[in-house]
Amino acid sequence: MSQVIDEPVIEESIQNHQPTVVATKGNLPVWKNWQLILFRIGFIFFIAISIPNSVAWYQQLAQLNWLKLNYRDLYDIARFGSGINFLGNTIFGSSLLGYANWITTALIAVAGAAIWTLIVKVRKLPRNEYYSAWYWLRVVVRYRAGIGIIGFGFTKLLPVQMPYPSFGILNTNFGDLTAQKLYWLSIGIVPWYQVFAGVVEVAAGTLLFFRKTTTLGSILLLGALGDIVYVNFAYDGGVHVYSSYFVLLAALLLVNDIPKVWKLLVQEKDVVPVNYYPDLSNSWIKYLRVSLKSFTIFLFLGVLFYLQLINFLYDPYKQPSVAGVKELRGNYAVTTFKLNGEVIPYNPTDSVRWQEVTFENWSTLTFRVNKPHSLDLSNGGGDPQRDVNRTFEITGLAGGQRAFHYYADEVNKVLYLEDKYKPVPDRRNRTAGVGGDGGAPVDEVAEQAAAKETAKEKKDWIPAEARKNIGDEEYKIDPKAYSARRAREFAKAPKGEIRKRFVVKYETLDGSHIILTGEDENKNSLYVELARIEKPYALSPSALQAGKY
Repeated sequence: MSQVIDEPVIEESIQNHQPTVVATKGNLPVWKNWQLILFRIGFIFFIAISIPNSVAWYQQLAQLNWLKLNYRDLYDIARFGSGINFLGNTIFGSSLLGYANWITTALIAVAGAAIWTLIVKVRKLPRNEYYSAWYWLRVVVRYRAGIGIIGFGFTKLLPVQMPYPSFGILNTNFGDLTAQKLYWLSIGIVPWYQVFAGVVEVAAGTLLFFRKTTTLGSILLLGALGDIVYVNFAYDGGVHVYSSYFVLLAALLLVNDIPKVWKLLVQEKDVVPVNYYPDLSNSWIKYLRVSLKSFTIFLFLGVLFYLQLINFLYDPYKQPSVAGVKELRGNYAVTTFKLNGEVIPYNPTDSVRWQEVTFENWSTLTFRVNKPHSLDLSNGGGDPQRDVNRTFEITGLAGGQRAFHYYADEVNKVLYLEDKYKPVPDRRNRTAGVGGDGGAPVDEVAEQAAAKETAKEKKDWIPAEARKNIGDEEYKIDPKAYSARRAREFAKAPKGEIRKRFVVKYETLDGSHIILTGEDENKNSLYVELARIEKPYALSPSALQAGKY
């Protein structure tokens, strides 16, 4: 039976042709005391973790150049960690201390709820006002979750988060890969599965923008991110706290629906959900609501998709953007290796001789020696604009795999190489926290030691004439991918870097053989002859690989 009133403020969804149910503040059920206390705690807690409270976040937002956006500019708006944090921990990175942020926020929320309860007792506020507060809390949480998961999802929908493995990674011994790296590569080799995961995440976020599809979006979000939480614990993936964050938000949005779903699906009873919505029919409120919703959808579904597409095509953030020398690309066997004029014969146990060499499609030279090498435990995330700092090729690799970024003087046929591994990892994604996207924390002692590197060595290791032939890396990308973010990073000289460097001349005789001569990173005289080899990988090359080289 239908109930009619003068000022409807309730909308409902009807199942099985049930009559419309309408209610007002006057006939809404009154919450019990324990429900009110839980709501007050939850309100403070979820508002605290859903609204950015970092000064750096607002500074970055104010400094955005909206005419030269990088995909990461909008991604960082969507990806932030909030809450009340006394311990300096972040919800980004591999440490379980990221959950401490939630604990401190919850303790403050309990204290705040106690104060709120005392105020209510004194002022005798109407209990039905909590329905309005609950509605607006859900609005904040669903837009926070929707925007955040869309930013997460686009990096999979246009697969750059887990790239197809490079030649160097394909040539790496299985036992030299960490569990995290193995999982990411298992997704990277099947990019269409990664696209599917992106579709699920973007669809969940989109559904959360509309109140009538919030339940569907929350269920999708809870299932998709719940799996990611477990995967990150199982493989030590580094983003378990951040993925847990979305599970928590989705759970809040489903609190009202779980009893109804149980009644419908388990008890097989008819359900007519009744949802309270405030009266937003006032003209200026209506126009403001439509304008804000339209702007949000345009920005995070339209503009962000375009920027992510540009990133996928021309500047994938986990792969170098500068193309490598075309005549060098491929896998090579080391046929002759001389160090200080002495021939070192092939021996798989030798700790000096290069075992295998690869020139990637981009500007990276990879070789392997039988010598342990320091391990980078990040996953190559963040937002580095300089190619030497894009480290997905080396993260999660142990053993003797070495990767050097090179600057090619193709006029004089000289390569200037820098080790992609360095003792002090970059501060990635500053608005999200030190180490961003699973990056390792900065070692301040090592950073101070790095700062002692002489300015002369930094400045003169590539002569001015060679730099002129090499060109400016800043502009060696498609103009459509050039952004203010890139300009800012290249405008600043790298600070405190300790990198192994060496310089070699290259000579190609017939396109299949290369001779490298020069000095290695330890100033030893180097002579290497390489013969191109075709490796019959079991994996078929993917047609959906990021970047144009």
